[in-house]
Amino acid sequence: MSTFHGLEMAKQALFAQQSALYTTGHNISNANTKGYTRQRVDFETTSAYSPAARNRPDIAGQLGTGVNSGSVQRIRNQFLDYQFRSENSKAGYWETKADALSRIETLMNEPSEQGLNKTMDQFWQSLQDLAANPESSGARSVVAQRGQAVADTFNYLSDSLSSMRADVSGQIDLTKNRANTILEKVNSINKQVKNIETNGQLANDLYDERDRLIDELSGIVKIDVSYTKSSDSAPDIADGLATIKLAGKNGETLDSTAVLVNGDLYSKGELDFNKIDIDSAEDGYKEISSINVNGKSYSPTQFTSEGSLTGLIESYGYSENGETAGTFPDMLNDLDTMASKFAKAFNDVHNDGADLKGEQGIPNFFKNASDQGAAANITVNENIMNEPDLIAASNGKGSGDGGNASDLADVFTDTDVGLGENTSVKSFYESIIGDMGVNAEKANTMVENTGILKSQVETQRESVSSVSLDEEMSNMIKFQQAYNAAARSMTTVDELLDRVINNMGLVGR
Repeated sequence: MSTFHGLEMAKQALFAQQSALYTTGHNISNANTKGYTRQRVDFETTSAYSPAARNRPDIAGQLGTGVNSGSVQRIRNQFLDYQFRSENSKAGYWETKADALSRIETLMNEPSEQGLNKTMDQFWQSLQDLAANPESSGARSVVAQRGQAVADTFNYLSDSLSSMRADVSGQIDLTKNRANTILEKVNSINKQVKNIETNGQLANDLYDERDRLIDELSGIVKIDVSYTKSSDSAPDIADGLATIKLAGKNGETLDSTAVLVNGDLYSKGELDFNKIDIDSAEDGYKEISSINVNGKSYSPTQFTSEGSLTGLIESYGYSENGETAGTFPDMLNDLDTMASKFAKAFNDVHNDGADLKGEQGIPNFFKNASDQGAAANITVNENIMNEPDLIAASNGKGSGDGGNASDLADVFTDTDVGLGENTSVKSFYESIIGDMGVNAEKANTMVENTGILKSQVETQRESVSSVSLDEEMSNMIKFQQAYNAAARSMTTVDELLDRVINNMGLVGR
């Protein structure tokens, strides 16, 4: 072994500890960087000096030759990544659903002094007052005004729900575009990773950015992520290229063509990505009929069961068996059905009565209440608004008869108005509000549950991957001391060489 080998070994030790100190500094610098994964230097002992043998140094046994700084490795657990992304998809879905239901709850505002239920109660009470005082012009005017208040409330609720639904349409566009932007960025990072790994290096910071983007994407759609080797020359511990596919309800890949990002060079030969497209008209979405990926269409129920995009689609409305289903369409349809059936039953009773002059009731107390769009268009007949004496409060037994006004009030509790078996207008509306409350409570519960699970997995992942400043400070001291020791070793070898070179052979002179 060379006399100068000690210097070389000390130099290698200095470089190795120096690289560890730099890596520690990099960790500390990125302690608050979102998505950063802590790194460490893997030290490797260099090949030991050979044992005694022919054509080898005549030294018995092994003699170490020092250390090298090997790869700089990310401390990451892919299983925890999978768990986090799974919970993130569920959380994104339920948060979107809960937000839509919360907005509807706020709009319906039940029970309250301003909701539809209170307005209808006031209309019912005005009819009761008219039944007791059928000749009162004031009572008749109140009935007309309270009837219009009911119509106005239906109009307001329908218009507001339609506006909210339009907002969701905008959110679908933004969410879809964000997902496509992420897919494009992941594909770009795959290409950069390939170039780096092919040269035998690791792209740690690029891996972090790619993982951060995939985490964000998992909140939008449910995905299945796999990794393939970029080249034969890539390091064994390299993450490789990411392939992202749409996942179905069971968490498995939707099908072989549902590829969002292709990172498998061995199957296709090139790196690319496929955008998510949603069928739409020029004036916006009418209903979501299909989601298109890589030239194939998927129905909304087939597309995925989780993720904020699915939550938005289910809130906005989608085509199912030829009909439109969804949170907002269901509520709009219920209001239309309620307004239409109520108006028809009320008009039927009104048409059979007599007004203050004893003439048959004017046709249609309520107008524009056809089945579709009834809640948005219903209004009180303008002739009645201008002349309340036309209200058919009598059963034809004279001006003091208020029997038909009482019958009009009974429409609210009549169970034979076409809203279902033994279902009145009031009970139908109560069931709407009840179902909405149950669904909102379920969504809020799921938001809390998925949030807890997501937080737990995230905490586990951070315990493995995030930077601990206490640990890094300890490592800094450890590597600093090792660096100082290596420097001292070099000084010692230098003193030995000085003794050999400058002091040997002087005895006896």
